[in-house]
Amino acid sequence: MTPFDHNRFVLEHDQDTPKELLRAAYQAFGELTISFSGAEDVVLIDLALKVAPKEDVQVFSLDTGRLHAETYAFIERVRDHYGIAIDVRVPDTEAVQALVREKGLFSFYRDGHQECCGIRKVAPLRRRLAGLPVWVSGQRRDQSPGTRSSLQVAESDSAFGSEAAPLFKINPLTHWTRDDVWTYIRMFDVPYNALHERGYVSIGCEPCTRPTLPGQHEREGRWWWEDQGDKECGLHAANLAPQATTTS
Repeated sequence: MTPFDHNRFVLEHDQDTPKELLRAAYQAFGELTISFSGAEDVVLIDLALKVAPKEDVQVFSLDTGRLHAETYAFIERVRDHYGIAIDVRVPDTEAVQALVREKGLFSFYRDGHQECCGIRKVAPLRRRLAGLPVWVSGQRRDQSPGTRSSLQVAESDSAFGSEAAPLFKINPLTHWTRDDVWTYIRMFDVPYNALHERGYVSIGCEPCTRPTLPGQHEREGRWWWEDQGDKECGLHAANLAPQATTTS
């Protein structure tokens, strides 16, 4: 198989629709693995199942142990709606116990969220991505102007891949807005988290998420006690540093 060139993919497909992007990614890799947690990701599942056989679409979700009850119900609703398996990944028990034993259950309010996210989210993600050639995320440029404004539709994932085992990330919703996402959800009756009806926009762990007020950016509901500039948990750590290989 010809090595995947993400810069060329961007040049050829940057103006494609999300469905066309997913089709092109499937043709390039013969498989699609989708990281699922929120509204954007279910849109991707819905689209992926329209361009690839169900057996070639893998879906996984990270259960941090601190999610809202509504989020667990949402995961099951998506599983039943599409008749798919969802690979639910959990953090290492000993690592969680060590953190709680040393710092308590809410250390992130004092020390910042990165340590807790590293254990509960980043480490399980790293284990899930090991050996994969590609994964699909629901990132959008307008989600976080401070960290995602230069997002590309295809990227080399330097955070979880390596030169010896390259990993590529496809971001089909790069150019979509939140309104685009919700227009699709309503048009095609896509399942969504009930918390969205209570003012939650960007939904993460229960202690670290709150509803946003009118006029607030969606990421202001995440880790609200911290600086507003860098709203990333580590799953997309490469967003926090300029990427030398981005293509405009």
